[in-house]
Amino acid sequence: MPPRRRGSSGFRGVRVRPRGRFYAEIRAGGFRLTLGTYNTPELAARAYDAAAWRFRRPRRDMNFPDVESLEEAEFLAPPPCLVDDEDRRRHRQVQRRIAIAEHDEQLMRQWRAQFPNDVDNTDAFFADLRAQRRSNRRHRRAVAEFELENSNTTWTENDPRWDDIWTETTSDDE
Repeated sequence: MPPRRRGSSGFRGVRVRPRGRFYAEIRAGGFRLTLGTYNTPELAARAYDAAAWRFRRPRRDMNFPDVESLEEAEFLAPPPCLVDDEDRRRHRQVQRRIAIAEHDEQLMRQWRAQFPNDVDNTDAFFADLRAQRRSNRRHRRAVAEFELENSNTTWTENDPRWDDIWTETTSDDE
């Protein structure tokens, strides 16, 4: 099966550098982890896939879904190009960050398994927050529409509250 193509480089997590090299990175836990710069997009995509396997990403997030295991992905991934001490230092730093991110994701999985009620409470909290924001948008829009119909409005012509007339509300909000 051919690899999935994405973006200008053709692969997920791979960007084209100005001089024709390819830069691989992966996002984990709100951080962007640099995986290195490679001569071909396929090598950069292999490096991305090895990191994605380490983070237990779903197969649909892989560039090469035919790879069956982390070991195979790491075997196919190119070694980083470590030219000088600075490259080696950066590589050690990246490896530490990947290990920390892996550990954080493992702890989050354990926490979700151990405290499913907290996960449910978090979902309920954000559902309530979305409902409050939706209600606030409906109220602001209603006030702005009322002021538009009112000939004795106290709002100036440049008042930013006029923008609330065009506030999007979904059909289930009304």
